[in-house]
Amino acid sequence: MFKTVVVFFAILLFLFGFGKLRENKFQTGDEVTGLKNAFQKEFYIGAAINDKIITGKDKKALEVLKREFNTISPENVMKWEEIHPSPDTFYFDMADKYVALGKKNNMFVIGHTLLWHSQIGPWMNTVNDSATMANYIRDHITTVASRYSGKIDGWDVVNEALNEDGSLRESVFLKVMGERYLEFAFKVAEKADPSAELYYNDYNMWKPKKREGAIRLIENLQKSGAKINGVGMQAHWGLTEPSLEEVENSIVAYAKLGLKVAITELDVTVLPNPWDLEGAEISQNYEESEEMNPYPNALPDSVEVQLAQRYQDIFKLFLKHSDKIDRVTFWGVNDQSSWLNNWPIKNRTNYPLLFDRKFDAKKAYQAVIQIKTDSTNQQ
Repeated sequence: MFKTVVVFFAILLFLFGFGKLRENKFQTGDEVTGLKNAFQKEFYIGAAINDKIITGKDKKALEVLKREFNTISPENVMKWEEIHPSPDTFYFDMADKYVALGKKNNMFVIGHTLLWHSQIGPWMNTVNDSATMANYIRDHITTVASRYSGKIDGWDVVNEALNEDGSLRESVFLKVMGERYLEFAFKVAEKADPSAELYYNDYNMWKPKKREGAIRLIENLQKSGAKINGVGMQAHWGLTEPSLEEVENSIVAYAKLGLKVAITELDVTVLPNPWDLEGAEISQNYEESEEMNPYPNALPDSVEVQLAQRYQDIFKLFLKHSDKIDRVTFWGVNDQSSWLNNWPIKNRTNYPLLFDRKFDAKKAYQAVIQIKTDSTNQQ
């Protein structure tokens, strides 16, 4: 009898310990339940990374990156002003390190971005001749894309070329070259690196009018014979907006064009939007105000639960359309490094990602993992 009791309690102790072990693994997000492993059959899971991660100075962030993610995007090191600061000067040191990091860790490496009206070489804004503009664009794209031929898996060739109503943005490229600059950029990129996938990337791609404009842009590229493999839907979203119905409508619409859909730059702000209050440009009165920075020290549990639910709903939609989506990339690794701490108002404390400032997995992380667990159990 005594032996039976001992064995019984030993079994209970083992089961309790095993349960706690699984719980601890789940909460810290190790490789057993990591994001990249959880969704390996559906789509890549990625993060945008900064200089400190690329150089290995932020060791904790690098550790989390390797454990959780299998695709990377560069926050800034491959943008025109960083890599090509003057007409005859290219600076490849940081971009080389970025690509090497991705290849070393068997990641799907994204190049971001070849042509964007913002953060461009400053001399480009003075060009007013179409032939000169074309030569500069050709030189930039050919030099950069050919350098990483076979190493960059996919390029955001053109970034944010649309207005909110779906019309083409009045960028310096459009003003000088006209609409043909889009076709030109994609064809030059394909020639420079025939093996890379080529994407068009933009924000608010869920809005009906902008979606219509994106479809026109893509169809025109396809008719011209330009290679385009996918569309990037930037996902700088909030706790309630956009509606997932509109996001779904866009995913389906872009996939019907024969394109891969990538969810890029994903983060969910929990802070108030000053534009909702002003209806115009941001007022200086909101800078560093308590009203606009309501959670300077910690996120209330009630809001953290909201964030977790929002991410769970978002990933349920992604799983539903995993046959169309090939990549989901967060814009940052953890809350501390998120750009949303300084935009649209500087010096705020935001909590938009799955890992907190100490790199611990948040309730939102657990919620995302849980839906994949539930989905697997139902199969």
